[in-house]
This record gives sequence, structure tokens and C-alpha cells, in this order.
Amino acid sequence: MMIRFLLRKTGYGLLVLLGVVVLVFFLFNVLPGDPARLTLGQRADVASLENVRKELHLDQPVGVQFAYYLNDLSPVAVHTREEATENLRYLTVAHISNNKLLVLKAPYLRRSYQGKKQVWDILMEALPGTLLLAVAAMLFATVTGIALGVLSAVKQNTWMDTGAVFASVAGISAPSFFAGIVLAYLFGFVFSDYTGLHMTGSLFDVDPFKGRILNLRNLVLPAITLGIRPLAIIVQLTRSAMLDVLHQDFIRTAYAKGLSRSRVIWRHALPNALNPVITAITGWFAELLAGAFFVEYIFGWKGIGKVTVDALDKFDFPVVMGAILFTAGIFVIVNLLADLLYTLIDPRIKLD
Repeated sequence: MMIRFLLRKTGYGLLVLLGVVVLVFFLFNVLPGDPARLTLGQRADVASLENVRKELHLDQPVGVQFAYYLNDLSPVAVHTREEATENLRYLTVAHISNNKLLVLKAPYLRRSYQGKKQVWDILMEALPGTLLLAVAAMLFATVTGIALGVLSAVKQNTWMDTGAVFASVAGISAPSFFAGIVLAYLFGFVFSDYTGLHMTGSLFDVDPFKGRILNLRNLVLPAITLGIRPLAIIVQLTRSAMLDVLHQDFIRTAYAKGLSRSRVIWRHALPNALNPVITAITGWFAELLAGAFFVEYIFGWKGIGKVTVDALDKFDFPVVMGAILFTAGIFVIVNLLADLLYTLIDPRIKLD
């Protein structure tokens, strides 16, 4: 049953990725700009431009270009013997003809127009920054949100409940880019002398004498900014689920057995109220990985979002396309893991 569940979910995920590939390719294929000239620069000669167009298959019809793009992305693909020999990461599976091989490989996202570097390497360099930011934001949102949600449910109809609900509504209403600008200005500029925080900065600062220096305080403002909206959702979901659970019979039975209030709330009520919260956490974590673009850009945090925005500003389409496909893949993987996690937390959920 588990294998059938995984195969079905993986199949759905592959269909989603295929749809994203089609959309991304044809969207960027109609955008203005000559990829060959973007690769070589404005002073390139005609012969060099023609060679690059041939190398990128720009001299072929759109359908043929798309077929080549799918071949690059597919983990099982057809390549010439020369291409397989040049790339040591290609594992030959079968010989199709004298010059054609069926190979097993990692998805090839092509090269940047600007730095001629492989897009995959660019994304891998930026991924740790995005992962750290998303984990920190989600940790802040989860811990704070669950605590405020439980407090709001336990203290229902008090000023603490009203304050928590009001704060959550305000958090949902505030777009991340607006909250980022406000937090950066207030705590990174106006009150910077007291907070010790800066408006912009990445995980590592570069000192001309000491080299790279770890600077975790640069993580504080972007993590809080990115965590505000999921925190607001988690507060409301936790409050609603806790209010429902606290009125069930097994809670009254637990009190009748003489268990303390804190034990009943944290050991009995909260675990039974976590299913909708886990749904929000996993969904938001995937969204934070993919949606940190403007937050990273505002705070100068080096991650996939900032790399993508910079690439879009320079018309470096392979980097933008690769980043979109990469984040779509993350969505699929996180959603699959979330479905598996539900079955571990709540045995009542069956793998259909």
C-alpha cells in the first residue's frame, strides 16, 4: 500500500513538473531578447552569434527546441558519444546507435548567459542561504504561533485572546515586502544603534583581513519578516483546533483522572489539534523556499530569490527558468513528505 501511494503521488508530482516545464519554456521563449547576443555581448561578430545559436538550437523550430530542453532536463536522456565523454557525470545505460547513447544523469539546467556558469551550480551555491532563511522563519512562526494559539484558546474571550487574534489578522494583511521595508527601516536604520541590526547583509560578511565572518544577526530581520504571515495563520489554526479539542469528552476524562491543566493541554489536547497546523507548516515551508524572492532582495540576503531577481534584471533567462523549476520541484517533494507525515502523526489517516 505504501509503495502504491508513493508511486501515485510521484506520478502526480511529475505531471505538475511537466506542466511547469511547458509553461516556463514557452513563456520565456516569447520574451524579447536574443540569447546568443546576451551570451556573447553586444559587440559579438556575426559568425560567433551564429555558432552560439546553433549550439543553443536557436536555429531550429520551437518544437525541436522544446524537445532538446526536455532532453536536457530528463534524468534519462539521449546524448551523443562526444557529450557523454566530455561529461563524466553521465552514466551510459545503453547504445542506441554509433553516435547516440542513452545516459543516466542529473537534470541539466543549461548555462548562465552572463557568467557562462552552469545554472545548477549557481542554484546550489545560493540554496543554503534560502534553506537557512526558510527554516529560521518557519521555526520562529511555528514556535511563536503555536504558543500564541494555545494561549488564545485557553484564555478565550480575554484581552490575551483578543490581542492574539488582532495580531494574527494584522500579520495576514501585511504583505511580506511591505513588512520587510518597515522592519528594515525601523530596526535596521532608525533603531540600529540599539538593536545592532543592519538593513542589509548575508550570512557571511567579508573582512579584508579575516576573510569570511559568520554573522547570524543578519538573519534576524529577514527571518521575522518572512515568518510573519505563516505565524498569523498558525495562530488562528491552533486556536480554532484547540477550542474544538478542549470541548471533547477525552479532555473531560483527563481532568476527571486528576491530571494537571498544563499536562492536559500540552500532552493530550495539543497533539490532537496539530493536524491542520502541520498542513499549514509544510505548505508554508515550501512557499517560503519559493517565495522569499522579495524578502531576500530587500535585505540583500544571498539566496535563490536574490539570485533570481538579479538574473531577471540582467535578462539571464536560464537562471530564472532553472530557479522556477527548482522551486517547483521543492514544492512537489515537500508536499509528498507532508502526506507521509500525516500518517505518522495521525493513525486514523489511511494511505488510499
